[in-house]
Amino acid sequence: MAEHGNAGVGEADPLKSVADAMETAVQAARDGASDARAAVDRAIPAISQFVSRFVYTTSYSISYGVVFPAMLIARAVPKDNALVHGLVDGARAAREMAEDWQGVSEVAPAPATT
Repeated sequence: MAEHGNAGVGEADPLKSVADAMETAVQAARDGASDARAAVDRAIPAISQFVSRFVYTTSYSISYGVVFPAMLIARAVPKDNALVHGLVDGARAAREMAEDWQGVSEVAPAPATT
C-alpha cells in the first residue's frame, strides 16, 4: 500500500509541471501581445509622419516642376501681343466654365428693373 501512495505523489508532480508550463506560456503570450501593441503604438506616429512628409515632398516637387517652367515661358513672352491676349481670354473662359459647373459665380446677376 505504501507503494501506491508514493505513485500518486509522483504523478502529481508531472501534472503540476505541465500546468506551470502552460501558465508560463499563457503569460508569455499576454506579454508578447502587450509588447506588440506597444510597438505598434510607437510605430504609428512614425509611419504617419513619413507618409505626410512623402506626400508633401511629392506635391512640392510636382508643383515646382509644373509652375517653374510655365512661369519661365510666361516671362519670356512679350506682354502686348495676340498670343498673350488669347491665353488670358482662354484662361478667363475656362475659369468661368469651371465656376458655372460648380454653381459659383463671380459676378452677381443684375437685379431686374421694371
